[in-house]
Amino acid sequence: MAGVTTQEKQEQLSHDLGMHTEALRGRTQQVFFDMEKLGEGGYGYPDAPDVDFNKRAEFDAADMESTDINLELRKLTRKGYGTIVVKNPGAKHSLGVGVLHRLNLIFEGSLGYFGCGLIDGPNVRIQGRVGWACGENMMGGTIVIAKNAGSQFGAAIRGGDLVCKGHVGSRTGIDQKGGTIIVGGDTGAFTGFMMQRGRMIICGNAGKNLGDSMYDGTIYVGGEVEDYGVDAVPGPLGEDDKAWLTRKLKMYDMLPAKGVDHFKKINSGKQLWNYDNLEPNEKKLVL
Repeated sequence: MAGVTTQEKQEQLSHDLGMHTEALRGRTQQVFFDMEKLGEGGYGYPDAPDVDFNKRAEFDAADMESTDINLELRKLTRKGYGTIVVKNPGAKHSLGVGVLHRLNLIFEGSLGYFGCGLIDGPNVRIQGRVGWACGENMMGGTIVIAKNAGSQFGAAIRGGDLVCKGHVGSRTGIDQKGGTIIVGGDTGAFTGFMMQRGRMIICGNAGKNLGDSMYDGTIYVGGEVEDYGVDAVPGPLGEDDKAWLTRKLKMYDMLPAKGVDHFKKINSGKQLWNYDNLEPNEKKLVL
């Protein structure tokens, strides 16, 4: 382009990439939370249905597809039902996802992959087992599983309590960003991998590479640890830790008969916080 300076070319390129100011006239700001519901126990989504926990409904999902089951849950909550029982879920995938309001949700059976992901508020009870990534990106509420869970249990969880009373697979709590994960039995390899925040309680044994590359957060283990991952270090179990463990485990009737004094506490060593500033030979040592 003849006569165009380098500065003008850079400004045009920046504009094309969206790096420019724009007056947002005539537009409205999208509302994610209803501030008027603060007095009712916290932030509420503006389109959340008003449900009554004493109003109960149940349906048989044996011959229904996953999408139809989730649509039926939404239809019932819009009618004000606050307690819903799903019979014969048949280990179908992605059930109970995206529930963004208070609700008592009971599954009489097992769920498949990605059960109850992206929820914020409901109290869920699953009377069977669950597959991979149950509670993925959970933001609030509670999920209690009576039996075992698959790998990536609570992946990227951000809030609430996610509880499995049995054993779980590998990579439990991968990329955990908040909330609490409780496992009544054993957990597999790479539990707490890349953990960022939150707390995790493992009442049984932990597999290889526990807490590998964890950035922050706390892991408690009541059994044996096969080995620790990069930057995961044991720490002292204080009285505050014991009080919190006792209170949390009592909530779900999972307190060991011998108490919590035997639990190990694992935190981040914070050696990877400044990873980019390490010399090449130091990076090899860390890894």
